[in-house]
Amino acid sequence: MAAPPLIPIVSIFIFFLLFIPVSYSVPFIVLHGIGDQCSNRGVSKFTELLSNWSGSKGYCIEIGSGTWDSWMLPLQEQAEIVCNKVKKIEKLSEGYNIVGLSQGNLIGRGVVEFCEGGPPVKNFVSLGGPHAGTASVPLCGSGLFCIIVDNLIKLEIYSDYVQAHLAPSGYLKIPTDIPDYLKGCRFLPKLNNELPNKRNATYKERFSSLQNLVLVMFEDDTVLIPRETSWFGYYPDGAFNSVLPPQETALYVEDWIGLKTLDDAGKVKYVSVSGNHLGISDSDMKKYIVPYLEAASTKGMIVELSPYQWPSIWSFIKVVEDTWNGVLLHT
Repeated sequence: MAAPPLIPIVSIFIFFLLFIPVSYSVPFIVLHGIGDQCSNRGVSKFTELLSNWSGSKGYCIEIGSGTWDSWMLPLQEQAEIVCNKVKKIEKLSEGYNIVGLSQGNLIGRGVVEFCEGGPPVKNFVSLGGPHAGTASVPLCGSGLFCIIVDNLIKLEIYSDYVQAHLAPSGYLKIPTDIPDYLKGCRFLPKLNNELPNKRNATYKERFSSLQNLVLVMFEDDTVLIPRETSWFGYYPDGAFNSVLPPQETALYVEDWIGLKTLDDAGKVKYVSVSGNHLGISDSDMKKYIVPYLEAASTKGMIVELSPYQWPSIWSFIKVVEDTWNGVLLHT
């Protein structure tokens, strides 16, 4: 008796296999804020809770010595360190999500926009990020370390020395000193494509490729000045007397980094929660963060396979068919 053709049988098997509910998750990274580090209980607990609630693997990415380098290492260097680290984590190679805390959001955006050859970032969840800048350096305290920081600030925030030795100087934006900001600030003008003759289309393309951008602002934030910077809102150039909503800033209207592009596509979520800077509740974490990290299911949809995967599947079918025919031939 002739062997029945096996390709239709295997093809039907694969077709039905594609419709079996399969849960898959995208890993995420956490980038902590200034004066913090991954080993601190608050950050480690935050990462652990998000991982448990979402079912996705979370990694807190540390930069150098943590607390010290979060203050003293220029943000461009911090972003480069994270870029190199995510390239080396194999489980991130197919794409990952970012959860940023305060200053960590600028590092995360630096990875999105500047990281050549890095894995794709899918969702970006920002908690209290100074995206449009801040008009005041974050509060430090009264210890010896903070005295050093205070003295650096007094040396002139846009000087080469301060820009190279104090991380927050890279996003300190004094509304009444915009010319010096654009001339001397090394990080934020580049990140936000603010320099008229140096706007980079690649930065805009990469940022606007995000699937979702979640911007969380804290209603009682006293660290970010103004708190609306968490949404890309900021003071108008030359004044402190009002705050422009993000949609009225030049960055948005002229779409320098693709924020308007994302917003027009319904991919930007402007979230306001109660509490001071980063004081988010468990319920708000579950409501506004976890949905963008949760494992998804393929149930009810065909799994997308790249053109490179189909040949391997048909090769597998051919091997099975040859084996099948060989067995029948010798029986």
